[in-house]
Amino acid sequence: MAILLVLAILLLVLLIAGPQWWVRHVLQKHARARKDLPGTGGQLARHLCERFGLTDVKVEAGQEGQDHYDPLARTVRLSPSFFEGRSLSAVAVAAHEVGHAIQHHRDERLMSWRTQWGPSLARIQRVASLVLIAAPLAGVLGKAPQFSVLLVLAAIALMGSRLIFHLTTLPLEWDASFGKALPILRQGEYLPEKDLPAVRSVLKAAALTYVASALIELLQFWRWIRYWR
Repeated sequence: MAILLVLAILLLVLLIAGPQWWVRHVLQKHARARKDLPGTGGQLARHLCERFGLTDVKVEAGQEGQDHYDPLARTVRLSPSFFEGRSLSAVAVAAHEVGHAIQHHRDERLMSWRTQWGPSLARIQRVASLVLIAAPLAGVLGKAPQFSVLLVLAAIALMGSRLIFHLTTLPLEWDASFGKALPILRQGEYLPEKDLPAVRSVLKAAALTYVASALIELLQFWRWIRYWR
């Protein structure tokens, strides 16, 4: 019975951590410098912004591993390795993030919804952390252990909302990769045909990045709960 429990836990951890590992593996696999590419990820992003009339969108280097489009600042931020690098990962990620800028420029409904509610995620995380910290103290002061359990469940629900949010906006990520980036790269002949299968893999990883990160955060949150117990 104990072995089955251990196997079940390992399977759960694999299901949660597996997507994050796969995303990192794919991005690193295709991050090798390619001298035959005509420009860096940052240069491609600027070119695409000009091509699609995104005159108010800036392109800049951000923190490593934090590639995203900021709709409030109207800025595409790329990891320094992608901003300055000439690799398939750099090209694909740059096109993916510009895809989000195009969605914003066209005022697509799901993008407008995420722009409106996305900033709330950080506040939800902070509230969840505070609730979890307050749970044992509330149980002791109120002499009601069941109240602590309710607070912990509330914190889990708040953290889970982040995962649900990213799952509901997954079509937006998918469109940025396969409705915008891939057709742009293919039709514009920015890459040789032989590189497109690899680019598809990178674009799939880019589309799943937020969901994979949210799963990892949920796993870390669960470890915190076990420690609290």
